[in-house]
Amino acid sequence: MKGQVHSRGSRSRARERALQALYQIDLAGTDPLEALAIAWKNEDAPPDAEGAAFAEKLVQGVCAHRQEIDRRIEATSHRWRVERMAKVDRNVLRLAVFELTLNPETPPKVVLNEAIELAKTFGSEESGAFVNGILDKIAASVSKET
Repeated sequence: MKGQVHSRGSRSRARERALQALYQIDLAGTDPLEALAIAWKNEDAPPDAEGAAFAEKLVQGVCAHRQEIDRRIEATSHRWRVERMAKVDRNVLRLAVFELTLNPETPPKVVLNEAIELAKTFGSEESGAFVNGILDKIAASVSKET
């Protein structure tokens, strides 16, 4: 997974580590907490308690609800099956869909902006636009549900 870690807020760092852990889980079937520990190990500074707890909540939440999240992504992405998406893109989407649908404490606009930045940083040139297109539709459907 390419990309550099930027000096950013606690939650942004937590999302980066959560993405890295989800990627590792997807790639090698690593245990979620072990994958997260590996992701934090690559940091220059240890996480603060809030950041560590938030990253763990994201990873555990995505893992616990992955089938439901993947169904929602596939229903929205019409021509793309989740397993055919680039690993970075599908894990950015999983992370954001979890936050939008099952952990709605973060405003949708923040979730979308963070996901697009993660996709641009860690994914391909097209990742930002791909993630944005799918998440815009999901965010709109979530706002109609509430």
